[in-house]
Amino acid sequence: MTVIEVKDHKTANDFLEVNALMNKNNPKYIRPLNNEVEDVFNPEKNKAFRHGTITRWILKDNSGKLLGRIAAFTSKKYMNKGDAMPVGGVGFFDCVKDQSAANLLFDTAKSWLQQQGMEAMDGPINFLERDKWWGLMVEGFDEEPLYGISFNPPYYQLLMENYGFQNFYNQYYYTLAVYGTLSEKYEARHAKFAAKPDYKAVHIDKTKLEKFAKDFSTVYNLAWAQHEEGKEISGEQALKIFKKMKPIMDEKLVWFAYYKDEPIGMWLNIPDLNQYFKYFNGKFGWWQKLQLLWFQRSRPSNKINGVAFGIVPKFQALGIDAFMIYSGALVIREQGKYQSIEMGWAGDWNPRMVGIYKAIGGTQSRMMTTYRYIFDRSKTFERHPVVGVQ
Repeated sequence: MTVIEVKDHKTANDFLEVNALMNKNNPKYIRPLNNEVEDVFNPEKNKAFRHGTITRWILKDNSGKLLGRIAAFTSKKYMNKGDAMPVGGVGFFDCVKDQSAANLLFDTAKSWLQQQGMEAMDGPINFLERDKWWGLMVEGFDEEPLYGISFNPPYYQLLMENYGFQNFYNQYYYTLAVYGTLSEKYEARHAKFAAKPDYKAVHIDKTKLEKFAKDFSTVYNLAWAQHEEGKEISGEQALKIFKKMKPIMDEKLVWFAYYKDEPIGMWLNIPDLNQYFKYFNGKFGWWQKLQLLWFQRSRPSNKINGVAFGIVPKFQALGIDAFMIYSGALVIREQGKYQSIEMGWAGDWNPRMVGIYKAIGGTQSRMMTTYRYIFDRSKTFERHPVVGVQ
């Protein structure tokens, strides 16, 4: 077997093809868009290069057959609460059902990370946004993957754990039926805040993207700062994201809560794009873009994909989450377009978020695991500490 660093167009294409080869026998598999995967490794497209670097490899047998792939990265912005050592990341892991092949890929990534001064590696994760391809799927194989959600053969779990990776934390996804029964407690909390003039919940207006992007960055930074995960986003960065999302954005799926006109909560969703992308086989040229426009008009997605959720800390535990979610649910129901909402993942280290999902009637649909491997095997492994408990 030979490990080859991706350095040119041919090896970059092979890197993309490995994922499709490893999942070819699963009818639920939906291939990610090639350009979105490539953008992760492009310094001109990925702002994470300001704080770190990434490299990747493919694995072939002696006859040239593709056996696997992996990427490794470092970033000054990557951190988890409680980390006492420099930690790198591995991602985009795919491999045949062969432990020796998997070990060779992991050893390659480990060696490179050690050269960069890292003492541990987390994976499989992305470089660096946590809303896409984060964690290894360990439950939920019977469902089609939603846009940006990891999808892999079940045996990958054994490949990672046999190598020595340990469960750093689990990531839970919850589905809520749009026309299901909403919690009576949430209805009561909604009524409470709806009656107070200082509070309001509104959906986004595409003609005012700059204002809502600024509000998004305010809530996002305050809500995630307590987790000490190095997550910050400026108003300008948020505006770029919103402008990129604008063509597929449904205004009534993006919600904000305010107190005296100050943003205190945000709930960002998009129509599930995989309902369209599953017909594109990873391509997104001019023909696929025309098809996307046609699909959006003729057979719109009936699933909602949760992207981000947050409440400013001093307004948490008051019921603002219920006020905002219930307000949105009422409007979404009126549209009559959607059947289900797949909410963004909540780590087992964030019981408050898991509690919110359960309280509104969500049912767990799938689970990912983010693993950690400490290079010095004599050091004590500790799971991600629980946060957000008051």
